[in-house]
Amino acid sequence: MHRSWKILLITRNLPPLVGGMERLNWHLIQELAKAAQVMTIGPSEAALLVPSNTIFNPVPLRPLWRFLSSAFRQALCISRRWRPHIIMAGSGLTAPIALLAARTCGAKAVAYVHGLDVTIQNPIYKTLWLPALRRMDRIIANSHSTAEFARLAGISEQRIGLVHPGVTVPAPPASTDQLQNFRAKHNLEGRDVLISVGRLTARKGLREFVQLALPLIVAERPDALLLIVGSTPNDALHAHTQTAESIEEVARTAGVANNVRLIGQITNTDELLTAYQSAIAHIFPVRHIPNDTEGFGMVAIEAAANGVPTVAFATGGIIDAVAEGESGYLAPPEDYEFLAQLALRVIKSPGSMHTTCLRHSVAFAWENFGRAVLDQLEQPAPSHRS
Repeated sequence: MHRSWKILLITRNLPPLVGGMERLNWHLIQELAKAAQVMTIGPSEAALLVPSNTIFNPVPLRPLWRFLSSAFRQALCISRRWRPHIIMAGSGLTAPIALLAARTCGAKAVAYVHGLDVTIQNPIYKTLWLPALRRMDRIIANSHSTAEFARLAGISEQRIGLVHPGVTVPAPPASTDQLQNFRAKHNLEGRDVLISVGRLTARKGLREFVQLALPLIVAERPDALLLIVGSTPNDALHAHTQTAESIEEVARTAGVANNVRLIGQITNTDELLTAYQSAIAHIFPVRHIPNDTEGFGMVAIEAAANGVPTVAFATGGIIDAVAEGESGYLAPPEDYEFLAQLALRVIKSPGSMHTTCLRHSVAFAWENFGRAVLDQLEQPAPSHRS
């Protein structure tokens, strides 16, 4: 049945932009195209990196208004010419485009939402985008938290489905030479490495972790080192940043400057896997900020796929991503002392959760993600009066 489908996906979030949404949309294209004909509208920068099993229609990434207007024109043209059965928005940002284009050709309008694209408080977004999300035939949420936010935003519960993001499993083990070279390159020898992977934003909470939790860890384990992989986002919408300089300044003030190392983004997949596998624990101190929720936390699943447990606050979709005692530990939001204790628990028993982390990650394989999305696309669209 799926083979006869024509699916048009519209998204601004694709590599070379870096982040969980970008990885998810890349794999979304790849998995859908295994079972259907897929066209994609996305930023021209992604043309060389997009999966080869889609027909790609490039539009300018910047400025935002130009992306939106160009994507809208492309979507109308394709919907009239190609007559897709489903038009899908890769996030809430492109939902109005998907909805209007779908209405011109009788297609089903679907959006995959990530959290912030439902809760954002921008008045223009609330006026124009949220009504479009309420009119979509299907909303696919990335976590129970995002699904609840969608319901609170006025989206009918009948229209909301749940599909967690995926991960590449099993993560190929880094060779001994790769691990040794990476540790030598970043001067990690003899250190208890805690890793953080992701954008440097206020929500991620690294500055607060360095100030309030890392000194407690270092007091017991002076060789502990927080390796920060990531940089300030340039193209993320509604992202309040934490600069590398501000994190380093807090580290100096807290007396842990020698226990923090920022190395910027890692775009090479093999190097990123090596970075994960060089660590004892993945630190994910996301703050509980109203209307700025962490939709899921793909990095927690990626860490688990590399056998590395996550230590995080129990907030937003992270509760779906971390299995307590199996793929990591969760602390109450803002309890930095308890978070530090959990990190020390992992440091003191390195590798003890390796097998259970791998077992947890298997359920999130991209193949399972693709099948689950296809199941959601098959769901009948309820009446718009429901």
